[in-house]
Amino acid sequence: MELEIGSILDGKVTGITTFGAFVALPMGRTGMVHISEVAHSYVNDIRGHLSEGQEVRVRVMSVDKDGRVNLSIKKAIPPPSPRQTAAPGARPPARPQANPSFEDKLKRFMSESQNKMSDLNHNERRVPRRGGRR
Repeated sequence: MELEIGSILDGKVTGITTFGAFVALPMGRTGMVHISEVAHSYVNDIRGHLSEGQEVRVRVMSVDKDGRVNLSIKKAIPPPSPRQTAAPGARPPARPQANPSFEDKLKRFMSESQNKMSDLNHNERRVPRRGGRR
């Protein structure tokens, strides 16, 4: 039986490298999951997501002319909801109020204005001045 591109299979992680993981597939074949295909979020250290001997579900992405099998774990599972991809401890985005009061509008304006002024002042200090006295 030949591996079909797009098919989803269960396999076992047999080896981990800095660039990906090797997965033993049914039919005695082995494929590789690149580090960018491990999770829907950024993966800095693959060992934080996978361990040797772990059972994983993978999707066959391609089989090249030399018989190497490219796999993806993140394409074999549904994407997480936006709430799950937020950084741990991060607050959900504020919802705009239907009819904000004048005080709420003023508070928001003052906060945005203060942030902009702070950025301008910070950037002004960083720019070297030309033609100054020595």
